[in-house]
Amino acid sequence: MTLKLYGIPNCDTVKRARAFLADRGAQVHFHDFKKAGVPADRLAAWIASAGWERVLNRQGTTWRKLDDATKAGVTDAASATALMLAQASVIKRPVVEWPDGAITVGFDAPDFAARL
Repeated sequence: MTLKLYGIPNCDTVKRARAFLADRGAQVHFHDFKKAGVPADRLAAWIASAGWERVLNRQGTTWRKLDDATKAGVTDAASATALMLAQASVIKRPVVEWPDGAITVGFDAPDFAARL
C-alpha cells in the first residue's frame, strides 16, 4: 500500500523524509501544499489524531513572521485550523498518513523505520 506524505517540496525536513522513504523502497504519494493546497478534511483528521498543538508549527519562520495579534488569536483547534488553511507553511511537516491509518507529524527516522 502507498503512504501519503504531505508537505512543501523545498522544506529540508520534507526532503529528508522523502529521501529516507525512497531509500527504503516505500511507495509514497506526495501532496504538495503549495500546489494542491491543504485538504480541510485531512487537516481535521490530523488534528483529531495528533492535536492542533502538534500540527501547528510554532518554531518555523512563517509563525515567527506573523504579527502578535494573529499569534495571540490561535487559542484552540478552530482558530489553529483557520490559520493552517490560510497559511499552509505553519503546518509542521511532513504529515504522513500511513497505510495502517496512523498519522505522524514531523520526521523521526527511527519511528519511520519501525513503521516500514
